[in-house]
Amino acid sequence: MAFYRGAEYAVNFVPKVKLEIAVPDSLADEVVSVIAKTAKTDKIGDGKIFVIDLESALRVRTGETNEDAL
Repeated sequence: MAFYRGAEYAVNFVPKVKLEIAVPDSLADEVVSVIAKTAKTDKIGDGKIFVIDLESALRVRTGETNEDAL
């Protein structure tokens, strides 16, 4: 138990995980759907999914670029 401004309350932190996933455009909707279905618990803390454009990618070891690097 913790106290804040004289009131006692329980601290129940929700564990968090951050995923950063790069996929080809053709798979983006499917990946978002699978993550959303898997992560959903209908409780506070289920999270958010942001989809952003990836300008470029480079696999350092092989020199592959863009979709080949994914």
